[in-house]
Amino acid sequence: MKYMLLLYAAPDKEPVYGTPEFDEMMTAFAATSEAYKNDGVLVGGEGLQGIEAATSLRIKSGKVETMDGPFAETREHLGGYYIIDVADLDTALKYAEMIPIAHFGTIEVRPLLDYDQEH
Repeated sequence: MKYMLLLYAAPDKEPVYGTPEFDEMMTAFAATSEAYKNDGVLVGGEGLQGIEAATSLRIKSGKVETMDGPFAETREHLGGYYIIDVADLDTALKYAEMIPIAHFGTIEVRPLLDYDQEH
């Protein structure tokens, strides 16, 4: 089963770029990605640019509206994701624990829909 691990953190809780803490976090991310690859569970994943680079779109009454930034006002921002392919939720949670953001943010673990699977 495929799961998306969504990485959320409040910018004021993240280690600051250029500090030893930031370097430690990046080393931990590299180790996490390497472990996922070595275990054969990594499907994909990327970091995202900051919310200031986001554009949101919606259609209201047949008219397209766009706005700068994320649609939802939240304290924590979506900063990246992994997609993994594992046996079950318990296994997905074990892999989510490896992500450094879990120490100061939130990892949302969500199963992907399989449109080819019969219901």
